[in-house]
Amino acid sequence: MDHVKVGRLGPFPRVSKPVFLTSAILILVFIIFGAFFNEQAEVVFNEAKAFVSLRFGWFFIVVVNLALVMSIYMIFSRYGDIRLGHQTERPEYNLVSWIGMLFSAGIGIGLLYWGTAEPLYHFMAPPLGTPESVEAAKLAMNISFLHYGFHVWAIYGIVALALAYFHYRVGLPLAIRSTLYPLLGKKIYGPMGHTVDTLAVFGTMFGVVTTLGLGVLQINSGLDTLFGVPNNITTQIILIAIITVLAGMSLFLGLDKGIKRLSDLNILFTVILLSFVIILGPTQFIFNSFVENVGNYLHQVIPLGLWTESYEGQDNWQSSWTIFYWAWWISWSPFVGVFVARISRGRTIREFILGVLLIPITILFLWFTAFGGSAVHMELMAAADPSVASPGLIEAVKADTGSAIFKLMESYPLTAAVNLLIVIMIVLWFVTSSDSASFVIDMLTSGGDTNPPKIQRLFWAGTEGVIAAVLLAAGGLGALQAASIVSGFPFAIVIMIMMYSLLRGLSRDRLILYRNRQWFTTEESAEHNSANEFRDEDLLTGPPDLIVEPKDK
Repeated sequence: MDHVKVGRLGPFPRVSKPVFLTSAILILVFIIFGAFFNEQAEVVFNEAKAFVSLRFGWFFIVVVNLALVMSIYMIFSRYGDIRLGHQTERPEYNLVSWIGMLFSAGIGIGLLYWGTAEPLYHFMAPPLGTPESVEAAKLAMNISFLHYGFHVWAIYGIVALALAYFHYRVGLPLAIRSTLYPLLGKKIYGPMGHTVDTLAVFGTMFGVVTTLGLGVLQINSGLDTLFGVPNNITTQIILIAIITVLAGMSLFLGLDKGIKRLSDLNILFTVILLSFVIILGPTQFIFNSFVENVGNYLHQVIPLGLWTESYEGQDNWQSSWTIFYWAWWISWSPFVGVFVARISRGRTIREFILGVLLIPITILFLWFTAFGGSAVHMELMAAADPSVASPGLIEAVKADTGSAIFKLMESYPLTAAVNLLIVIMIVLWFVTSSDSASFVIDMLTSGGDTNPPKIQRLFWAGTEGVIAAVLLAAGGLGALQAASIVSGFPFAIVIMIMMYSLLRGLSRDRLILYRNRQWFTTEESAEHNSANEFRDEDLLTGPPDLIVEPKDK
């Protein structure tokens, strides 16, 4: 068999039955376990999470650093000119739309949830040094940049590159299984391929559902601040229903009309809000600290990126933060990878890696500096001058992490309008994450079909909403979050294999083989026509005898 077998299953026209049914059964079992036995589920998965993060934290660190090294190698290697498609193709989407969709799928909600809260948290409780000091402020920005910087996007970039290469260049399905083709051959269409794709579906579904569940808590907090909307489970379930309906509408419109337009709108709102905070905030400090923060991060990216807390630091701090982030991003990488690959046809490998690595982190670093850095600066100023009242940002983070950004906006004019914009942005980020994830899950469960039937997309979008609502009502989100982290461990192993497989595939690319053949031919021709044809002349006893032909009589 040289293809993924798909067929009708009930109302769904085109599904890979092993992947679809296995994923659906696993999801159903987890919902039942998390909803009706939520205390036991939380204990089981939290213990599993603690075991993975404490015993194999070093492995996650190795994987993300290898991904970064490989990404840099791809930029400067001979493979950089290879285009994801035919060599004469041009990118399917323009740069702005590509960045918008890349950002929406990859990280969007992290801006609003952690952009203010995380630097403040590390400032008040740093793993090293004195809390609420200048050194703690610098370390807080370094750690925040680390968790959202090069390593994250290297993971996303490598997974997406492998998928895009084997799909657009080799002609294999757009599914995780295809990335292992150089090692498994046609076995990717059998049980091993089904297992890899099912694992990807599991990680994608629960990663997105957890984010959806936690995100509605932040939306509810914002609506409570703005309009006095009750902060309770009923409101949160209604919010999940609204987000699910909007995601379904976006999916129904398709990639170009739905997801693309919402992503473009997200980028516009992001630019507006970021500009507002920079212009009306401590502008000089933001630009000065941005340059310094980037410099500090580049100086510390290797030691921080390889830090394992072996000799110093708080016990288990890293397992709660850095290792948690690495496992979280890895569990998200199938979803982001498939989606980014889907929108990246026509770009060269060098252009692709440079775009994925540099563009998102530039926006992220500026955002973290403008929001988180400004918040830390305000707390430092209040601590240095007793006459300056404390802005209360640290207390807000302690009380409710998601409320930090709303508390920060109280220091700016037009607070109510800006907070409303933030709530709208949170909703839109979640809608784009939900519809992108549903699109990806449907592609994986339909054998890598890049344009799966709309009824299947709507099914998975609805499933995400139902799971989030049920587990939120039952208090099972903690178990779900722990489970998604645990699922990152086996996929980290898959990423290691994927990197080796990608290198094998690239070394046999038709462009590389053609260039090698041209080089060989050129070198051989040059050698043959050189003044000294005998390269091993020193091994001869002397020059060959000169044979003189007799002249014709």
